[in-house]
Amino acid sequence: MRSRIIMSMLIGTALALSALLGAGPASAEISASAMAPASAKAPAGASPVTVTPPAEFGSDWHDPLTAAPPVTRPDSPSCQVTLAEAQFRDFTPYRGTYSPPNGCGDRWSKVVLRLEGKVRGRQFDRLGYLHVGGVEILRTSTPEPSPDGIEWSVEKDVTRYSDTFRHSRDVEMLIGNVVDGTYTGVIDVKVTLTFYRGGPERTPAPAGSSTRIPDRVLTLHDGTLTTPRNSERLVAEVYATGSGGGCEEDWYLTVPDSVPYSCKAAGGPYREVQISVDGQLAGIAAPFPTVWTGGWSNPFLWYVIPGPRAFDVKPIEYDLTPFAGILDDGRPHRVEVSVAGVPAGQTGWSTPVNVLVWQDAKSVGVTGRLTAHRAGSLANSTVYTPGSQNRLNAEGGHRLTVTGYVDTSHGRVTTTVSRTLANSSLHRWTDGENTDGLEATWTDDESVTVDGLGPVRTSRTHRTYTMAGTTTLGADNRLRTVLALGDRAAVIETRDGRRTAWSRLDDTYTGDAAYTANAPRDQRHAVGTTSERYRLYGSDGCYDRRLTTVQGVLTEDRSGR
Repeated sequence: MRSRIIMSMLIGTALALSALLGAGPASAEISASAMAPASAKAPAGASPVTVTPPAEFGSDWHDPLTAAPPVTRPDSPSCQVTLAEAQFRDFTPYRGTYSPPNGCGDRWSKVVLRLEGKVRGRQFDRLGYLHVGGVEILRTSTPEPSPDGIEWSVEKDVTRYSDTFRHSRDVEMLIGNVVDGTYTGVIDVKVTLTFYRGGPERTPAPAGSSTRIPDRVLTLHDGTLTTPRNSERLVAEVYATGSGGGCEEDWYLTVPDSVPYSCKAAGGPYREVQISVDGQLAGIAAPFPTVWTGGWSNPFLWYVIPGPRAFDVKPIEYDLTPFAGILDDGRPHRVEVSVAGVPAGQTGWSTPVNVLVWQDAKSVGVTGRLTAHRAGSLANSTVYTPGSQNRLNAEGGHRLTVTGYVDTSHGRVTTTVSRTLANSSLHRWTDGENTDGLEATWTDDESVTVDGLGPVRTSRTHRTYTMAGTTTLGADNRLRTVLALGDRAAVIETRDGRRTAWSRLDDTYTGDAAYTANAPRDQRHAVGTTSERYRLYGSDGCYDRRLTTVQGVLTEDRSGR
């Protein structure tokens, strides 16, 4: 039985321990805290501790929140549109119709999406999406509720989808859910868009410009993409998530088929999200190791502070501009996304695609060609060492460089995109998996160089994702999880080798929580301390906020700028 509880971390963490965690009554030791939206503005300085944490978790806790900065908003007139309002009880999508706002024109300085949600009772974490005109503008997951109920919110800058918002569109939203005699939580959400007037008119900004929103936002049709013939810059977005139960929800813990462990994949834990154009590899990326709010067998880690990106799943971006000369012939081209490392025939990954297009306004058609394509061999190795504590050392990586040019109305523009991926991990576990731990690091280095429009412009991004944790089930059925997660990125932009902009992100989560498994709620004696520190520094300013919770009570909310 002990190994089954540990294994729930591996096979459907979103559909595992919540049945136990939500069962049975418990007396409330503290009242619910006031709603603190995920995008709430960080206070200036340290807030005093107004509530002494209880000795154990009660039947309610602080509403979910994160330390991430709020979406900045311009000081200009705005209009708001309700995009979706629904209660999710099953796997029936919400369907509606979007119409552009009245009184705000059709050019906006910013468009902000806001999701407000609430749920009470007993429920798993659930994954959801929101489509407007087939374009995915949000991928999200939900917190697990308290018996007394929680509320949360998510904000996102969706200005890049302005082309989609200029016309009436069909809306589809789904947060798949199950409500029955055991799982009682109905997920109630409302999503709005706020449009701020004052956006710039369309101008022939050069390829690679970060100051202009896309002219078009496209989706694939039967796996093919047809771009406008005057497209001069192309960026694909892929909202890649390993989820839906099964081992791919915790892909970073899988082991080769010959190794004695509950989740297997022939090549072990290495995963890589690849995009191809007409069968030719066009982009590679490391997937972010998202931990959902039931993850690592211990929802007490996530009741207030979710793991990085859990509520706002960021898409992987691929600069496909080197392929513009191929794609601009007016014909449909096959664009495919695959996840290297997933066992053949195994489900568990979702990879919806948007394509952002910047057009040459002074040209009817843009021509060009792909001039260089260098793909290294995908390296992936594992070494298994048996013992009282089994060990799996895994190493993987890949390189890709592509170059192409387009002949535009403002001259020939050559774009080179290089990406280098690496992953190393040490997985340790005991027989029966009563102790299960992982130390892993992923790096994703990308360089985009644009030559032909004045100074040579280069953007370099170094991404690092980290995970270090252990779950242990003792002889007394006491389950404890200690975990640290990191989401880091450094970006430098240059012109002719001189730095023009920079930023550095460090989003770190730590948690330590324990409870007695297979016990009624009032005998579970759950405790937990969690914290998140989100730091963002750069040429646009600084942001620093830290949150700490103890037994579900917010004990620290400190910011410094």
